[in-house]
Amino acid sequence: MQGLKAMIAAQGIPVYENEPMAKHTTLHLGGPADLFCQPQTEEQLQKVLKLCAQRDIVPVIMGHGSNLLVLDGGIRGVVIQCAMTSLACSENRLTAGAGVMLHALARCALDASLTGLEFASGIPGTLGGAVYMNAGAYGGEMADVIESVRVLTLQGEQKTMPASELKFRYRFSALQEEPLIVTQAVCVLKPGNRDEITACMETLQQKRMEKQPLQYPSAGSTFKRPEGAFAAKLIDDCGLRGTWVGGAQVSEKHAGFLLNRGGTAADFVALMDLVRERVRKETGFVLEPEVRILGTACT
Repeated sequence: MQGLKAMIAAQGIPVYENEPMAKHTTLHLGGPADLFCQPQTEEQLQKVLKLCAQRDIVPVIMGHGSNLLVLDGGIRGVVIQCAMTSLACSENRLTAGAGVMLHALARCALDASLTGLEFASGIPGTLGGAVYMNAGAYGGEMADVIESVRVLTLQGEQKTMPASELKFRYRFSALQEEPLIVTQAVCVLKPGNRDEITACMETLQQKRMEKQPLQYPSAGSTFKRPEGAFAAKLIDDCGLRGTWVGGAQVSEKHAGFLLNRGGTAADFVALMDLVRERVRKETGFVLEPEVRILGTACT
């Protein structure tokens, strides 16, 4: 990896060796990545992808790390954190880089008196990651606002995909089926009243503060909502609220949130397994992780 690190650094791209992934996820868990780099532009990302392709390395792509659980053994190979943060507004469209935080995107919409992104104002992720998983909250989701995305293949080739090709559904996009990397997205919004948009965003933030355990590291809702039920209610009905495994805990405030209370990724995985098995046995529902699990466990 030393040679690859030197070549990436020669392009002016921030790159680090044996970088602790706990520094780059909202769970604050995860062992080291062999190489961790942060391309600031699409052109820099293309250069990194081409260098990886020449060595038959398939990189791991991430945004803010708000929906990631990296295992304690870390990630072998190259992790790319997309850090493209361009942001522009024209009429009712926002064009933004994949690394733009959702709260910044929602603020830009507010400043332009555009409505449609209020739901995203409190989601602690980037635009690229939000498109990848069709992130949503409080009745809204990215599928409601995305017009098109620009992506790169693992070989660095560029193409534009309209929303119709993304196959959006609950917490899913076609990007989960193809090795494509979002670099930019266009959001189409509607003209709105600035005061009403502000009030909506403030109301949603108040709801988050009242209902979610924001004071502890988490990856948000750990499990997807199963058809016909709610993960948090199922977990709560099984008497699991407040349950600990090592340093991981089911939140006492919101049972859909599993928290890092000073443990390891292994603790967190064990708690996920315990919750899924108990819910399956007692209710028949099989909970699917919403958090994306990467890396290797310690041996």
